[in-house]
Amino acid sequence: VQLQASGGGLVQSGGSLRLSCTSSLRAWNTYTIGWFRQSPGKEREFVAAISWRQDNATYSDSAKGRFSVSRDIAKNTVDLQMSSLNTEDTGIYYCAQTRAPYTIPFIRREDYHLWGQGTQVTVSS
Repeated sequence: VQLQASGGGLVQSGGSLRLSCTSSLRAWNTYTIGWFRQSPGKEREFVAAISWRQDNATYSDSAKGRFSVSRDIAKNTVDLQMSSLNTEDTGIYYCAQTRAPYTIPFIRREDYHLWGQGTQVTVSS
């Protein structure tokens, strides 16, 4: 496994979770890392992404103001801090890496070619 998402779990509505994506790949800090989620009965959708530049991140409309994506260079992780969770945030969360390094934070699934195993997030009402 080259990418691994972790940190999912069961949380009540209004609660918070912090997901982490780790990689064994060399130079992965030069690649944009995206977070996507797949909710039951829905297609996988973009949530957030951060480029190799730690100050360049983008979010879906539903994630703006509630989620924050960041890189921890020392730990070699990309973290997704999720707050004010609601039941619509339930799903399997995946992290993914772009095909090429030094890109902007893309929002399309097609721009990511390496996917990790997902982590389940369940938000109860």
